[in-house]
Amino acid sequence: MMMERFSSFTTFYPYYLNEHRHPTCRRLHFIGSTLVLLAVLCAVCTGNMGWLMWAPVMGYGFAWLGHFGFEKNRPATFRFPLYSLMGDWVMYWQMLTGRIPF
Repeated sequence: MMMERFSSFTTFYPYYLNEHRHPTCRRLHFIGSTLVLLAVLCAVCTGNMGWLMWAPVMGYGFAWLGHFGFEKNRPATFRFPLYSLMGDWVMYWQMLTGRIPF
């Protein structure tokens, strides 16, 4: 099976959105990303960098629950880690601003 290649994030993002069609999967991504931001904020505000260890646990934990439990697909981050990370934050912003429904 030929693996898809993307020449830019712009060509990757439609694929990324297609992998996140289930509303619960998108919601879980949103929750996980919000918890990542809160962990970073706690680390900055308290000076306790131990909060940062929770950021990937929260971010990936909620996202993978969405993929394996609801979307029934393999997270794109396994094949396209940088583009997927970028896609997470673009999708997060678009959900926050109402461009993508929860």
